[in-house]
Formats: sequence, structure tokens, C-alpha cells
Amino acid sequence: MTETAAEPGGAHLGRVLDRRRLWARTAARLPPVVWDSLLPTLLLLNVVTARPPHELPVAVALTAALALPLVWRRRAPRTVFGVVVAAAFVQWLTDVQLPADVALLVALYTVAANSGRRGALVAGAVVEAGVLLACLRWAPAGAFPTPFVAVTAMTVAAAVLGMNVRTTRAYLAALEERAARLEREQEQQARLAVAEERTRITREMHDIVTHNLSVMVALTDAAVYAQHRAPDKTTAAMLQISETGRQALTDMRRSLGILRTGEPDAQRHPLPGIAQLESLAQQMGAAGLPTRLDLRGGHARVPATAQLTVYRLVQEALTNTLKHTPTGTHADVRIRCSTGAVTVDVTDDGPCPPPPAATPSGHGIPGMRERAAAYGGTLRAGPLPGGGWGVRTRLLLDSGGAASA
Repeated sequence: MTETAAEPGGAHLGRVLDRRRLWARTAARLPPVVWDSLLPTLLLLNVVTARPPHELPVAVALTAALALPLVWRRRAPRTVFGVVVAAAFVQWLTDVQLPADVALLVALYTVAANSGRRGALVAGAVVEAGVLLACLRWAPAGAFPTPFVAVTAMTVAAAVLGMNVRTTRAYLAALEERAARLEREQEQQARLAVAEERTRITREMHDIVTHNLSVMVALTDAAVYAQHRAPDKTTAAMLQISETGRQALTDMRRSLGILRTGEPDAQRHPLPGIAQLESLAQQMGAAGLPTRLDLRGGHARVPATAQLTVYRLVQEALTNTLKHTPTGTHADVRIRCSTGAVTVDVTDDGPCPPPPAATPSGHGIPGMRERAAAYGGTLRAGPLPGGGWGVRTRLLLDSGGAASA
């Protein structure tokens, strides 16, 4: 019986809540002018129904002059305030008391909510002067303080409420502006990150493809030259070409696998580092550029990204030497590892130095400079005093260049 009796009450409460929600949604769709017209309408109805017929014309006229301007209070708050104050002064001169005097408080609130502090204080002072005049004329004998304090309190409350609304509105606007600014900054940072990642991928692909293709071309030329004179050397060169091609594919899969979630090649084949420079030197020697590696200092504590940068710098420098110098050129690679830095020095004894890359797109020597700059280093590339070409830089391990390696 209890559950059965409770169900109709719960259903009734649900219907009441639904009606209130519907009313709130409908009210939110109404334009502000409808709400601003509500108080003037009520005041006019009150004066029409409460006043005697002989007082009705003057009371209706004064009520209309006080209340009807409130319809436009959001569009011109100061103008509406002036009109309402003028109508109230006329009312005081004609010695007619009206409930429509509440329009002064509404007009004061509107000015305080849409003007600065100075405007709110001036409007409040004007209304307070009217309060003083009204209490002096209409307060009962000996009872002046009570109505004066009460109406003054309402005046102060209207002004303070308006200023609080203005402050809250300005605060919300500042929050919205800040949120929009943060969103723009995040979008800019995302675009910069995408551009940086594209540059890194382009630089990595350039180093991989250029180096391995240069080695393969050199090995192919050697194999063609030795195919009739030394078949065993031809076979070795072809095997080296095959190995170089497989290494290029592995490097490309590894570099692209970093961008893919769960890519197995990125884990099976770690990024090349200083330990792989010996294999690189042997590869360059097989391609026709005898390379001597001088590695000093322990590189076990050098970060993997810094080791990758060292490897790519040496790889690019040797590739340029292989491409731009004649047969018989020798190259020297000197790596110095210390606690906070790694020095890279690549030189050759070629008769003519390789020309610097002319494109500013991050390839060749510009790409090497970008890699060095990521670790606070300045790359110097140019002809040596005694002949040949040299590339030298010093990478600072505490400069945080992991993202750009």
C-alpha cells in the first residue's frame, strides 16, 4: 500500500519538475526586452487598479514616465537613468507618491552594471539626493531616520549589486579571452611541432637515402670496373651493395617505425650511434673512401639521441667526401667524448673541397648545422689550410636537443 501510494506522488513531482524545466528553457529563449517590459506593465496595472478615478490621469502619466523607459535600459542605461530621474523630480514637485519609484533603483542598478565605478558613484549620489528630498517631504513627523536609512540601504544595495554584476561580467570575459588565447597558442604549438617533426623526418630520410645510394653507386662502379679483371672483387662488391640496400631499408623502417605505434622494427633495430661508426668507416672504405676512425673517451653515458646526431654528422660528412672527391682520397674521423660534450672532427685530404649545399631546406650542410644547433653546437665546414675539407662541431650534452636529433 505504501509503494502504491508513493507512486502517484513521485509521478506528480516528476511532472512538476518537467514543467519547471520547460518553463526555464522557454524563458531563456525570450528576448531581454520581454523581461524589461514586465515591471512597467505590472506598475501600470497596479496604478490603474489602486488609484481613485480623479487621481488616475496624473498617476498613470507619472508611472508611465518612470517605468516605460526601463524597456530600453540595456540599450541606453545612462539616458534611461536621466529620464527616470527627471520623471521622479516632476513627481516630487507634484507631491504624488507612487510605487513606480522602484524604477529609480532598477535604473541605478543598470548604470552600475554597464558603467565604470565613477558613473556608478555619480548615479548613486543622484538617487541618494532624491531619497533625501522624498523623506523630507513624505516621511511621517518624527520618523525621518527610519525610512531614510531603509531607502538608503536599498540604494546602496542596487549600486553594489550592479557593480558586482559588471565585475563578474568582466571577469568572465577575461576568462573567455584567456581560454581563446590559450587555444590559439596550443594550435600554434601543435603546428610548430608538426613542422619540426616533418623537418626531422626529411633530414633523416635525406641522410639515409643519400648516404646509402652514394655508397651503392660507388660499389656498382667498382663492380663494373672489376668484373673482368677480378671476379672475386666484383662478387664482394655486389654483396656489399646488397648489404647496403638492406641496411638502407632497415634504417628507413626504423625511422618511420618511430611514428607508428607497435612497430616491431623500431625495437628490433636500435638507432645507430657511436658504436656503429666502425661499421660506417668499413662501409665507406669498401665504397672507395678509406676512412680512419679515432674514438677517445667513453661513449656509454652519451644519450642515444646525441649518439644518433654524431652518427648522422659523420655519415653526412663522409658521404659528401665520397661524392665530391676523386679516387684515392682518405678521410679521418675523430670523436672525443667527455662528461658534458662530444667533439666531432671529420677531415679529408682531397684536392678539391666538396661545395656546401645551396638549398636552405635542411639538407646537406644546412641539415648538419641544424643537428649541431640542437645541442648548442656551431658547425664549421670549409677548406683546410693544408688542403682538403673539414667538418668540426662540439655537442653540449646538457643543452636538451633530444627532440631535434
